[in-house]
Amino acid sequence: MLMRAETVVTRVRHLSLFYLAGAGAIAIVVAAAALGAAPAGVKPTIVLVHGAFEDGSAWQRVISILQDDQYIVVAAQTPLTSLAADVEATRRVVRAHDGPVVLVGHSWGGAVITDAGADEPRVKALVYVAAFAPDANEAVAAFNDKYPTRLGMALRQDAAGYLSVDPARFQEVFANDVDAASVRVAAATQKPILASAFGDAPAHAAWRIVPAWDLITLDDQAIQPALQRFYASRMQAKTIEVKSSHAVIASHPADVARVIEEAAQSSR
Repeated sequence: MLMRAETVVTRVRHLSLFYLAGAGAIAIVVAAAALGAAPAGVKPTIVLVHGAFEDGSAWQRVISILQDDQYIVVAAQTPLTSLAADVEATRRVVRAHDGPVVLVGHSWGGAVITDAGADEPRVKALVYVAAFAPDANEAVAAFNDKYPTRLGMALRQDAAGYLSVDPARFQEVFANDVDAASVRVAAATQKPILASAFGDAPAHAAWRIVPAWDLITLDDQAIQPALQRFYASRMQAKTIEVKSSHAVIASHPADVARVIEEAAQSSR
């Protein structure tokens, strides 16, 4: 009986240690979550930031691919009223998610992630997709005169100062490799941007401290490929070039998703 009693005591001690260890592990996970950290190997959340003349739904083809690959994806909806307003809207999305985040910006959205990704420890990578990538205190449109595009001649400004693309020229200057039916919908649902926003400048340049990837579009009529290459070189970004219009997130979603996933895997 004594031996059996000792065995029982020993087992109780082992179980106690097991549960204590388990409780300690749970406490670590809870503490990590409270600090905005995540256990090693957890896939980052992908936060997508749309450009001018579009909203978050422009990412739908890319989102489907990323979701099929088991990523949590959120498309931020920004007001397009100023760079500061769009940055704040994006930061709210970033801060709503625990664990690492990959910030992705298309077109104007590149300027947004440049500022929104600064001083945000959750942000582990930046992905620029046919995008502006200004430096701190550098206006988004700083190089427009040096790198003019056909898009500029297709813009219309309303009485309130908002810019949109002439629907009759939308395919020509924005999406010449996207099917006509999709282009008609995109032109009809485009979200105007306040013209003055292009004179805004980011307060910070996150790409100076956060690893960056850049997908450059070679048939782009909205942001010259030469300007995109300039940005990529200055950022020392990992770069891929795709023969695509500015609407690469619609015409080449698999290429876009591949770059995003490469950045996501490097951040784990």
